[in-house]
Amino acid sequence: MIEQVFERVLFACRWLLAPFYAALGIGIVVLLVKLFQELAHFVLHMWSATESQIILGVLTLVDLSFTASLLIIVMFSGYENFVSKIDHTDHKDWPEWMGTIDFTGLKLKLMSSIVAISAISLLKAFMDIKATPDRELYWLVGLHMVFVVSGILMALTDRIAAGHHDK
Repeated sequence: MIEQVFERVLFACRWLLAPFYAALGIGIVVLLVKLFQELAHFVLHMWSATESQIILGVLTLVDLSFTASLLIIVMFSGYENFVSKIDHTDHKDWPEWMGTIDFTGLKLKLMSSIVAISAISLLKAFMDIKATPDRELYWLVGLHMVFVVSGILMALTDRIAAGHHDK
């Protein structure tokens, strides 16, 4: 009986994750405000901006959209994997991938998004290479390579583990 009560309490604790996913929704709102700030700055300075500044502005918008997309992936996949399934029968435009990503797929999507965000940050630094200190460039390249290698190792580990379970 104690074991059953303990297991029920433990199982109910998954709902403690729900506020974390709600907080990520607030994070998207904050990113949206930042997007509008960047967009206003971008549009107001487009006539006097150089080509490099325009590209940097566009890369900033892409970076913000990737980050917001990453939050959506974490919110929906995490919620469905760890808290509760979402009834999406009333949502005609429900993306197919939602509800089908397991924890392994979530990790790989997260890592891919982090690598993409890192690549954009690196590209932004290279677009303004004269103003970027060498030390900062070294750190950006080093961190990007750590993300890339980590992603590859995660994918390989998951592939090996999946092959091991198939036997």
